[in-house]
Amino acid sequence: MRFPAIRAVKGFGSPVLSALCRSRLCNMAEHSSDQVVFNKPKVELHVHLDGAIRVLTILDVAKRRGIRLPADTVEEMTKRIIVEEPGTLTSFLGKFAEYMHVIAGDREAIKRIAYEFVEDKAKEGVIYVEVRYSPHFLANCKVDPLPWDQKEGDVSPDDVVRLVSEGLSKGERAFDIKARSILCCMRHMPNWSMEVVELCKKYRHEGVVAIDLAGDESLNCETNSGHKHAYEEAVRSGVHRTVHAGEVGPPSVVKEAVEVLKAERVGHGYRTLEDPALYRKLLDQKMHFEVCPISSKLTGACNPDFTKHPVITFRKDRANYSLNTDDPLIFNSTLHLDYSTAHEHMGFTEEEFKRLNICSAESCFLPKHEKEKLLHRLYEAYGMIQSTAF
Repeated sequence: MRFPAIRAVKGFGSPVLSALCRSRLCNMAEHSSDQVVFNKPKVELHVHLDGAIRVLTILDVAKRRGIRLPADTVEEMTKRIIVEEPGTLTSFLGKFAEYMHVIAGDREAIKRIAYEFVEDKAKEGVIYVEVRYSPHFLANCKVDPLPWDQKEGDVSPDDVVRLVSEGLSKGERAFDIKARSILCCMRHMPNWSMEVVELCKKYRHEGVVAIDLAGDESLNCETNSGHKHAYEEAVRSGVHRTVHAGEVGPPSVVKEAVEVLKAERVGHGYRTLEDPALYRKLLDQKMHFEVCPISSKLTGACNPDFTKHPVITFRKDRANYSLNTDDPLIFNSTLHLDYSTAHEHMGFTEEEFKRLNICSAESCFLPKHEKEKLLHRLYEAYGMIQSTAF
């Protein structure tokens, strides 16, 4: 694997060059064993912005803002953040508290992480990405309650969406990649959800393509009507919809996502296989599953033995699904690692990688004419003729 060029990021702070070099080299060394098994254009549909921040950026912003962290080097801070062994979804979510207070409520930092995210994805060969985040988790005003024990500031959820969109747009121009965003509702905060769908509507022409629901799957939407009402408004307004479901929760959560919330895609969806009738129905509907192999092992969502992963069944059944990183910062991973894992332990071939990326493009939330351009770019890169692709 080649080392990337080292250069300053204009307009997003000025960290010491030597520190930047150490961070880049350290990161590349950590992933030097990631075999690049599919060195062709890729599409990624399930990755969280707040789970894809550079550790050096966290340290840099903390220093600028005068925020004291429990570690002051990339190596030490990385050890505090990453999950190294399979655990629980709850323990995984606790990792965000290590650093989110550094980024949240800071305009420059929010715009910077969006820009750097696009750069990092371009280096992985991604040509189209949909990145998701909760606007409320990155804000420090007009949010009840304020996240991360912050003091009241002047960055609202609306400001967050605008700043992220600006950062993504700047990254698109710099790195020849198309990046769009999905705004997350949180299951434990149904009072935020109507604002989320209104932000989706307001910024639909500035890069926001869909709404999502993330968090504790035990909090169903029949008892938390704020989510249901928000998704009903999304349907009425033509806002695309995806839902985290069946990651650790039962198949009934997937059924609720599809039948009650009218989800067009399912985030993870592994537990769908426990209900054969539901699984067959979703196969027939060509429901898209946003699969995250490395994530599913380290959050305890699936059997840690990759040879028994649900995506193997998806592959054999030629289901509609994608491969994604979810939270590469916390899993200390890359998209190359998810692909090499699928190749080495799950029997994936280059032809299947091509097929799943075409499925991903067909299931993305771009307008029809932009989707057609994306598909054409993939067919061209893969040496395929559209009419005989399948």
